[in-house]
Amino acid sequence: MELFFLCGLTLFILFVSFSLSSLFSSTRKTNGNSQTNLPPGRTGLPFIGESLEFLSTGRKGHPEKFIYDRMAKYSSQIFRTSILGEPTAVVCGAAGNKFLFSNENKLVTAWWPESVNKIFPSSTQTSSKEESKKLRKLLPHFLKPEALQRYVGMMDTIAQRHFETGWEGHQEVAVFPLAKNYTFWVACKVFLSIEDPKHVSKFADPFNVLASGLITIPIDLPGTPFNRAIKASNLIRKELSAIIKQRKIDLAEKKASPTQDILSHMLLTSDENGQYMTELDIADKILGLLIGGHDTASAAITFIVKYLAELPEIYHKVLTEQIEIAKTKAPGELLNWEDIQKMKYSWNVACEVMRLAPPLQGAFREALNEFIYAGFSIPKGWKLYWSASSTHRNPECFPEPEKFDPSRFEGNGPAPYTFVPFGGGPRMCPGKEYARLEILVFMYNIMKRYKWEKLLPDEKIIVDPLPMPAKGLPVRLLPQTTSA
Repeated sequence: MELFFLCGLTLFILFVSFSLSSLFSSTRKTNGNSQTNLPPGRTGLPFIGESLEFLSTGRKGHPEKFIYDRMAKYSSQIFRTSILGEPTAVVCGAAGNKFLFSNENKLVTAWWPESVNKIFPSSTQTSSKEESKKLRKLLPHFLKPEALQRYVGMMDTIAQRHFETGWEGHQEVAVFPLAKNYTFWVACKVFLSIEDPKHVSKFADPFNVLASGLITIPIDLPGTPFNRAIKASNLIRKELSAIIKQRKIDLAEKKASPTQDILSHMLLTSDENGQYMTELDIADKILGLLIGGHDTASAAITFIVKYLAELPEIYHKVLTEQIEIAKTKAPGELLNWEDIQKMKYSWNVACEVMRLAPPLQGAFREALNEFIYAGFSIPKGWKLYWSASSTHRNPECFPEPEKFDPSRFEGNGPAPYTFVPFGGGPRMCPGKEYARLEILVFMYNIMKRYKWEKLLPDEKIIVDPLPMPAKGLPVRLLPQTTSA
């Protein structure tokens, strides 16, 4: 029934949303020269394209099928399709990843569906692309490794409180919602200096609604995911506005530090023209950070728990590493940066999990001008899509790709542009190190406390757009018998 509803709703929405725009934009998106040498492939049904199959393969838990079927049929380098009403070239393989990541703002630029611009009002004054550029300039100061060192102890404190309130006293738990609570709590502290659990929970539910409706067809009708996302964003924005106003007062009265978090930094930093961001600008950027700062990490954590339940040999190796670190800690002593650097095997395991279940399946770009790639013309305005699956499960990049093997990440690790859960090159996600910290802190705390067993051995995995267990990964908790 879910798939039937998805297909019916998508059919209706795509016809309504794109039929008129297609009449006016078809001549703009392609020209006579480009049409003769487009990448191989097919664009599917009028207006709908191949969106139904693109979406449904994810809902069935196998998003890579859409990619690999077409790589085998058309080309292992590039093929054309139509997704979300847009003519799209899917660029495959390590060479394709390198090309897109290295040509950001030269030949291509980031692109998001119209739903993103509509949910974030400040981006309509410029574009979501320009807002993204501004945000990336702000982040390195706070998210580079030397700046993140001060967050390790704080993350450990939050993790301890998280396990005390959400896990202790329970024989069975659902991992995915708890992982989201943990990563959202950390994000609220790092970006807004909010750590009160009641204040955090006030944000959490509407944020989950917003995240689930962000990458959807932008039809604002009652009951649609997009409509619910807009309502949730307005609710969150109202709360953020109050926080921003209070922070301005606290900064003026020296009750808050200019360097305590990203919110203070945004309030006090001007652009090259001496202009400061408006409250709406700041609210929208914080919204984006909170979504990006917890959604993908929570998916990664959930699948780490899943694979460790399925692979006892890997579990015991991670346990050995974490217990050795725990033995060096005095009672009540928090983790520090040096401890994180010792978690090499644990991070290799996390990377292998993200190879097999990438939190980010891929992303879109838009061609700034017509160019040639792999001998084919890409018209100006076309969308380009890169997929982690085109390399992560490719035997040319990872021998025996279905085998769980953390040793792939020893030494120099995988070849460049083959392992791309955080993008690559100039487009490497600025939050990579932040994600590494919160994932490893979580692993340390769960390994010290528990062993666990999956309650649903064959639980379905869906990708919409993040991978997630259909029932939230319920597990039975058993006390950890190996002590520090």
